[in-house]
Amino acid sequence: MTHQLVHTGQRLYACDLCKKTFIHKRTLKLHMVIHSGQRPYACNVCNKTFRQKGSLKNHQLVHSGQRPFACVVCKNTFSRKSHVITHQLVHSGQRPYSCDVCNKTFSQKSNLKQHHRVHTGQRPYACDLCKKTFIKKYSLKEHQRIHNGQGPFACDKCDKTFNQMGNLKSHQLLHTGQRPYACDVCKKTFSWKSDMQSYQLIHTGQCLFSCDVCNKTFNYKSNFKKHKLVHSA
Repeated sequence: MTHQLVHTGQRLYACDLCKKTFIHKRTLKLHMVIHSGQRPYACNVCNKTFRQKGSLKNHQLVHSGQRPFACVVCKNTFSRKSHVITHQLVHSGQRPYSCDVCNKTFSQKSNLKQHHRVHTGQRPYACDLCKKTFIKKYSLKEHQRIHNGQGPFACDKCDKTFNQMGNLKSHQLLHTGQRPYACDVCKKTFSWKSDMQSYQLIHTGQCLFSCDVCNKTFNYKSNFKKHKLVHSA
């Protein structure tokens, strides 16, 4: 009987706090833990806690190194099934999540949520040492390496070091000569995505950076920063 509700669309069980509805009573019970704040399942390696037993099991794959889910296209492996499903959107080109402000599209719902903060100005992740705030939790974690001395990440070609792995990877493109980012108008290529995006403004006529002293505009943040030194001298 309960299974047939899947086909009828009936959702008989409702949360009396947020009114969200469910087909199964057990799913409602799991949901109610969100409102109670309880996180009864703890990882025996790092003590991180979870609301659901299934979430704990998924998390423990991080410590075991197991990545049992593989992409059928590129064979990249993942610790969670949901991650491989999301990843495969990269190969299909699907970007089903669209920003209702600027219409930018994303393959992942989580990326859309993070992007929304660009418009709202929300920066919910704060460093507890210097109070600098970030849009993404990952960016905060990378920033905190500056304070706790983790890393640094060193280039194996020139020994230049970086606090963030992403910056190291971008730097290494200088040694390989790779320029993987191409302008879709004139096909000029770039080592860094940010440089390509800034360059494309030449074709649109947009200028992202404007001097609040003389109103001169710039496509590149680096040029804008250099220009500001003229006024501060």
